[in-house]
Amino acid sequence: MKHADLSQRQLRVGEQVRHALAHMLQRGILLDDALKDVVFSVSEVRMSPDLKIATCFVSFLNTVDDISRATLIKVLNKHSRFIRGEISSSLRQMKYMPELRFRLDNSFDNFSKIDALLRLPEVARDLHHHKPED
Repeated sequence: MKHADLSQRQLRVGEQVRHALAHMLQRGILLDDALKDVVFSVSEVRMSPDLKIATCFVSFLNTVDDISRATLIKVLNKHSRFIRGEISSSLRQMKYMPELRFRLDNSFDNFSKIDALLRLPEVARDLHHHKPED
């Protein structure tokens, strides 16, 4: 779903949930050995049209392999009810507290791959060759 497909309300509530999540995670309340020393960021939260489901996209900044990332997503989903309860005080204005679903955000990996492709000598040569002249 693209941002253009989301209502203004979905975008606003998604950002409020993202902010509440970031604040809660900053406080270090979530005590799980799997998350110890893991640096991650909630890059986006997409709300369902009825605002009852929040899909939270998470990027891990210091993990390398996909297996550990998948495991960490499972850990976050395992604790989603606890997290939901912790952020509920920040979102008191909502009629229903949304169910949190954590997903891996691959956008940073995709940016890195595109950047690496653009830096290839063959691509750089082609880009330089087709540069419009003034």
